Amino acid sequence: MRRINFGLTGFAGIRRGNVLPPDAGPRQLDRGRSNWAAVIAVVVIVVIVAATAGLMQSLRLEIASQAREIQALQGRVDALNNRTQPKPDWTAIAASVEPSVLTISTADSLGSGWVAGSDSSGSDVITNLHVVADAWDAGIATVDVGLGDRTIKGTITRVDANDDLALIHIAVTLPALQRATLRPQLAQSVMAIGSPLGLDGSVSIGVVSGFRSVEGSDYIQFSAAISPGNSGGPVVDSEGRVIAVATAKFVAPGAEALSLAIPVQTVCRLIACTPAQY
Repeated sequence: MRRINFGLTGFAGIRRGNVLPPDAGPRQLDRGRSNWAAVIAVVVIVVIVAATAGLMQSLRLEIASQAREIQALQGRVDALNNRTQPKPDWTAIAASVEPSVLTISTADSLGSGWVAGSDSSGSDVITNLHVVADAWDAGIATVDVGLGDRTIKGTITRVDANDDLALIHIAVTLPALQRATLRPQLAQSVMAIGSPLGLDGSVSIGVVSGFRSVEGSDYIQFSAAISPGNSGGPVVDSEGRVIAVATAKFVAPGAEALSLAIPVQTVCRLIACTPAQY
């Protein structure tokens, strides 16, 4: 009885020790499926990331291409605008400005001037101090002012030695020129008008070439030709507004069209400019 029981007991124990639990197989199968699912998920994520990166790169290239096309189109539009923009009518501008430009002369000097303001008492004329310096230094305040075919007397009422400017009053009411409120732009078209060598009403056209500081004073450099006698005359823009006062030029072998003018804003230090005068 014992042997049989022992054998059965031992046999039963052996079976229990060597036979896999009924749920061992399913657990192994679930682990395998989980691993494959993880691998597949990673692959899908990698594919999605790669596809997204490729899409983003494609979008960036497309945006860059469109930006280049827009820039090219803007360039064409600007070119067309420049072609269609009306050019200054210098003939009309000269005709409107010339009546307000005068010839200034003393016993030893000749220059130009322009009407900066006028009222019932007459007109105030701007010129360079060096044009009338010989008379002023000699204590003479009277100068000759040429108005076309006639000459009248003018009186020096104010001078600014630092900025080389003088104000002359004449008892004749003439139209005053408008003054520009802003500094001109580089390459902007301008016209100088005055009396080079006494040839009144002479004009020359050029562009703003630069902005210079010479001996502590500010100047506008321009390419319109000027000669002795232009000093004090106006330099006007395409709307006939005074941007500067012609005053000097660089002289050197081979140098051409290197003219200098005092900015009109400096004139406002000599005469009280009000918004209504612009």
